[in-house]
Amino acid sequence: MEPFYPEFLPRFTGLLGQLGGRTVAVIGHGRPDGDCIGSQVALARVLRALGHEAVCVNSDAVPRRLQFLLEGVTFVRPEGLAARDYAAVFVDCADHERAGLSVKARFPAPVGVVDHHLSNVGFGEYNLIDPASAATAEILAGLFFDAGLAVDAATAQGLYVGILTDTGQFRYDSTSRRTFLLAAELLTRGAKPSQAGYELYERETAGKLQLLQRFLASFRFECGGRVCVGVLPDGVFAETGSRPEDTEGLVDYTRAVDGVDIGVLIEERPDGIKASLRAKESAYRMDRVAAQFGGGGHACAAGLNVAGETSATFYPRLLAALTEQLRRVDG
Repeated sequence: MEPFYPEFLPRFTGLLGQLGGRTVAVIGHGRPDGDCIGSQVALARVLRALGHEAVCVNSDAVPRRLQFLLEGVTFVRPEGLAARDYAAVFVDCADHERAGLSVKARFPAPVGVVDHHLSNVGFGEYNLIDPASAATAEILAGLFFDAGLAVDAATAQGLYVGILTDTGQFRYDSTSRRTFLLAAELLTRGAKPSQAGYELYERETAGKLQLLQRFLASFRFECGGRVCVGVLPDGVFAETGSRPEDTEGLVDYTRAVDGVDIGVLIEERPDGIKASLRAKESAYRMDRVAAQFGGGGHACAAGLNVAGETSATFYPRLLAALTEQLRRVDG
């Protein structure tokens, strides 16, 4: 088998060498998704197989649909960490703050960063960042195989879920030949596509479906129908019996409309706005639009958080930025 990430292997080996004798905190981002949790699970399991003590840290709870991956791995919130010296490795975090301000303060100098976001400039001692990879789990899978590390069935499942979710079930442009080769190898190591498909896509709650109804009913079309925006008002989770984690995947409905180039989800919170941006083509550079509001991400998928605003104040500002971005691309 040809190496998947030969340019990263020396740095990955160096990273592993820095972890000796220390408990490793494998840190993911807030509101974790499949790539985040799958990557954390896989890295923690591999580190434990190498003899390291490892714990996964998230500022938010593991979503219900991803809890089937947690076998043999400990997840804690930042406030639950013991008072000891940890070696911090951040995975799938586009920047240091993505894990939460309290986590950033607790781990100001990470040993390692493994990520695939275009906006990540590297904030660790060892940075393994490849925007050409479809998922952080893709990078980890390739590195594990390149380094000859043991990947058991549970580890393979976590990596497979990370790749599956961040490629939109292998539909997005980021899906490459390498993606399929790694997915195939993960199947030989015990990953189960049928289990992943059932847990991720066939266990919707009634609350999630009611949330979807509200979201679809809120759609507004802008820029001659090229932009579709959906808004979730503050309090909608209590009204529908849903959870914040149930917003996962909703923004894809805005992009899926025929004729729409850019889809947006705006979520009102008590303290401000959270927005997700999706584009059908990488030329629209959603990461650059998100960066105008302190966010980041990928060319086709990005996110942002703005404190102290409502959708009424934020909507026109975002629409102006998207209008200008469309103008630039068209020009």
